[in-house]
Amino acid sequence: MGCGRVGSTLARSLEDRNHTVSIIDNEPDAFRRLGPGFNGDKIAGVGFDQEVLGKAGIRRADAFAAVSSGDNSNIIAARVARETFGIQQVVARIYDPGRAEVYQRLGITTVATVKWTADQVLRRLLPAGAEPDFRDPSGTIRVDHVPAPEAWVGHRTVHFQEQTGSRIAWIDRLGEGMLPKRDSVIQEGDLIHLVVREENAAHAMAVVKRGPRED
Repeated sequence: MGCGRVGSTLARSLEDRNHTVSIIDNEPDAFRRLGPGFNGDKIAGVGFDQEVLGKAGIRRADAFAAVSSGDNSNIIAARVARETFGIQQVVARIYDPGRAEVYQRLGITTVATVKWTADQVLRRLLPAGAEPDFRDPSGTIRVDHVPAPEAWVGHRTVHFQEQTGSRIAWIDRLGEGMLPKRDSVIQEGDLIHLVVREENAAHAMAVVKRGPRED
């Protein structure tokens, strides 16, 4: 639901990945953003109206995204999709981060655009580990990215994990992602993505900065 810049880009991206897409917007003129190559259904109407959703094929849909410009419309549409039609994969764009957190707890995945943008800028301004890439809704688990410190280069990832109390989700190496194995070694230029409990984050970052403890 929503054929603005986000909705139209999302619809084309899904279609490029061979998914069948229906897009709803209250303004028929909005569909011009899709371009002539879009093959999905374009439904003019209110995106939380059950009849409109039915025309769009929601009864056979695997997922629903509410990305109009209105928080209230997105919330209502997401709830109708989830609670009335039983769609499990539902995402809503919410501008108000406080409301986004509430609906996240109700099981509706939300993207709070203002907070997301601010967080992205913060993560690029602050030192590594000061602000995580991700926190789960409960605030228990976080994901951080850390450039491989010189002191850890040449050391095995398994020792890195043991000493920091973290888990390496993946490593960006030479432009590609890799999953570490027991015999993997940290190399210069690696970008390490860590999964760590919030209460252990300060300790983990201190160990990363300090370097390995030699047994």
